[in-house]
Amino acid sequence: MKPVSDSIVFQSAVIEDPAAQARLQPWVEMECHQLSHGGTVAQLDSLDLGTHQVVRERQETSIHKLGATPPDFCTLSFCTKARRSRFTEHCVEEGETVFFMPGNVEYDVFVPAGGETVYIAFGQEQFLQGARILNPGFWEKPPKSVVPLATCRRSELKSAVDLWLRTAREAAAHGAPLDPNVMRGHLLQTILQIATGTEEDIAPTFNERRRALQIGRTARSFVDESLDADELPTLVDICAALGVSERTLRYALHEYVGLSPVAYLRARRLNRVRAVLAASDPQSVTITQVAMRYGFLHLGRFAGDYRLMFGETPSMTLAS
Repeated sequence: MKPVSDSIVFQSAVIEDPAAQARLQPWVEMECHQLSHGGTVAQLDSLDLGTHQVVRERQETSIHKLGATPPDFCTLSFCTKARRSRFTEHCVEEGETVFFMPGNVEYDVFVPAGGETVYIAFGQEQFLQGARILNPGFWEKPPKSVVPLATCRRSELKSAVDLWLRTAREAAAHGAPLDPNVMRGHLLQTILQIATGTEEDIAPTFNERRRALQIGRTARSFVDESLDADELPTLVDICAALGVSERTLRYALHEYVGLSPVAYLRARRLNRVRAVLAASDPQSVTITQVAMRYGFLHLGRFAGDYRLMFGETPSMTLAS
């Protein structure tokens, strides 16, 4: 975790590039992939207290987030307004569930367009000192992976987050600095009360969902490796490499990122085109060259899909 700061940093931004969504959260390793149409990716509000962070993201497009948490770092999070969200192998349903994610773990999150995610990040050791006192039976040996916590106080957590962000916004607008120690204390105590006041420790998981998640991850890695090698993966390639049927792959990717295999491959290839165009010199690279390199032979359809996905034309990306 970062050193304790004597200042509070509040920011509110409209995100038009998934890479910017990751950059605005530098306290945790993250990469974001846009998977549905739209020029506006998200609305992000965040509060950085040095050792604690509060983040609220309203997704305008579907997003796939991958990363890993650093040591002495953990989060409490929840998602609303989207029933098809997924947090690692856990399906996010409406209700009172919140998710605890410890340090030193990899995470894999899918949030469809329209979803709102909220997380509070804080130092794990400081949190555990209090949690072990309040609920030693569960927190004496903390989880080593993401776990859902059934609580009757999620609405209280949401209200607290709204309050913290609104207070910070108003303070920034009026030039009235807040006391970081007061904010940190209020945040930590709220988190402790909600995280340790659970009625059920761990919600049940299902082998089928775990297997689907693993297949989705393996498929993603295979697609990444193929594209890195300038090869265009096909459904046959993926099924052969994973040893699964198309039906199994279709189910797995639907659970993993909410897309069919065909739609997923097309979205990933569009993202690669955009990355290449953004990093290229318009004097030496043409859109046609890049589009065809990634398997888009129907240039008219490609241009339409590209604009729907990213809210700009390929030529705009290349010229930026």
